[in-house]
Amino acid sequence: MEDDPKEKCGVFGIYAPEIEVSSMISLALVALQHRGQESCGITTCDEKGNFHTHKGLGLVSQVFNSEDILSPLKGGFGIGHTRYSTAGKPTLENGQPVVVETWHGKLGIAQNGNLSTQKSLRKKLLSSGVGFFKESDIEVIAQLLCSVEDKEIPNWEKRISFLMHEADGAYSLCLLTRDAVYGCRDHIGLRPLCIGSFQVTNPVTNEVVTRYALASESCAFFIIGATYLREVQPGEIVRIDNSGIHSIQGREPKPSFCIFEYVYFSRPDSIVEDQLVIEVRERMGIQLAKEGPAEADIVIGVPESAVPAATGYSKQSGIPLKEGLMKNRYVHRTFIQPTQTLRKLGVSMKFTPVVENLKGKRVVLVDDSIVRGNTTLNLVKLLFEGGAKEVHVRVSSPPVRSPCFMGLDMSDTDHMVAYNKTEEEVCKLIGATSLKYLSLEGMEQAVKAGITENKREKRGYCSACFTGKYPLPIDDW
Repeated sequence: MEDDPKEKCGVFGIYAPEIEVSSMISLALVALQHRGQESCGITTCDEKGNFHTHKGLGLVSQVFNSEDILSPLKGGFGIGHTRYSTAGKPTLENGQPVVVETWHGKLGIAQNGNLSTQKSLRKKLLSSGVGFFKESDIEVIAQLLCSVEDKEIPNWEKRISFLMHEADGAYSLCLLTRDAVYGCRDHIGLRPLCIGSFQVTNPVTNEVVTRYALASESCAFFIIGATYLREVQPGEIVRIDNSGIHSIQGREPKPSFCIFEYVYFSRPDSIVEDQLVIEVRERMGIQLAKEGPAEADIVIGVPESAVPAATGYSKQSGIPLKEGLMKNRYVHRTFIQPTQTLRKLGVSMKFTPVVENLKGKRVVLVDDSIVRGNTTLNLVKLLFEGGAKEVHVRVSSPPVRSPCFMGLDMSDTDHMVAYNKTEEEVCKLIGATSLKYLSLEGMEQAVKAGITENKREKRGYCSACFTGKYPLPIDDW
């Protein structure tokens, strides 16, 4: 298994009836590719209310690799999805968006996250006579959205609010109807979702109008020429249609944002809670240097997610920041290799030590997290083989010791190297000279330092993977 934890997916929605949006959605999904690499899909709606969908297994560039695939996806508004499976097998059948028939026409759904009570909800729906075709919890979401009786008026806000009150979980949704795009976050706001705006010209009147998009991360906006506006708030329901953007509160918010988004998942250039992720990670590195100093000659960061934290560690400690590991960006996940021998070689294929920078040096190796420990063990070994005299591992987050049931693939404590182990025991297992994690208090301090004081008291965070304290009830998994 790889050491890096995986997020469930990325979602995107856009409303711009003046143009064909399928190409813009595909570009946005490329920007969100880091959130899921197993499958991807796009659903659009044309002016006649017809839905068009294409899904496939693999990367966005592999699935949407020609105009022949994109051009049939007609329409000026739509949703997109990239997936990594944490609930349901990595098959095309479980790919998204999902399109279902309802009393008021077709509904497209793209989801990021997990329902923490999906098992009990599934049993409840099964007992009422509802059948399921999929293993993933998105079908539970679809059934709940369609179970509200409003046959006279298609009140999707009412249906989404009903879902929010029925289903506890960590989810952000982009929904497509025949006349609008909707976005919402669960009432604790655990998974991210934000709003962007852009200008388009009406081809008939030449009038310039403002249109809107939704994305898991703001990094998806720049690539399509949009500008970040704000987050979708916990429990908020946003409707984007021809008259603009509208918002209602679907459920009272109790914020508990996933702090691992700052540690690892979000792209460094994304804006989260109105602050740049790369700056938060640098502050984590600064705090780590205060809590875990080391006598060393150079600081190196594990490419690429830990480089900002390594920069902060270097600034605070005064130890020079150097390139010590080079990453081959064209090597994919090691667990898909066909033999155990190739799996073991996977880290060597991904990383190469910069021998001239390491030879005879005492090295601080900064990483953002350690989950299973396999990658860290091999990196420490690589650095010693590259000539390092000492390797002091510093981690810009606390030890991961508890499972996550809210959209991350960290549900098995048997594969967590820090579970029931002390810092010293983990250090011995990975073969490092020394090991120091950032404290929970230090991590939270680094996150909150960039939030204005008047907003800070309204923020809350889920750190269950570090503490075992969950913000929602959890089914017996």
